[in-house]
Amino acid sequence: QVQLVESGGGLVQAGGSLRLSCDASGRTHVSYTMAWFRQGPGKEREFVAALTWRRNTDYADSVKGRFTISRDAANNTVYLEMNSLQLEDTGTYYCAQSRSSILTRRQSDVRYWGQGTQVTVSS
Repeated sequence: QVQLVESGGGLVQAGGSLRLSCDASGRTHVSYTMAWFRQGPGKEREFVAALTWRRNTDYADSVKGRFTISRDAANNTVYLEMNSLQLEDTGTYYCAQSRSSILTRRQSDVRYWGQGTQVTVSS
């Protein structure tokens, strides 16, 4: 079993920045792909970013160039650096661990989910 705990969410003005953290514990392993998803108000949960153990990355078009996913393997922590935040970035952000080691956007490939952290971008 793996536990994922997100932190770092909050209220920020448009154009601002936040860094989300995801602390993994339990039977985690650095070889599994880690990802971030988000769910905006009234929207379905969607892919944001993914990172493999080889540090290959993938980003949703809506965040490319503004968000950066990274990991500190020694501390089993994954980060999502979010810059130039927009109103549309508002939502609950979920950390996820895939059941595979390849880049994937599919929620069906997620084995473990965190509880989520709220990000609210105001005008």
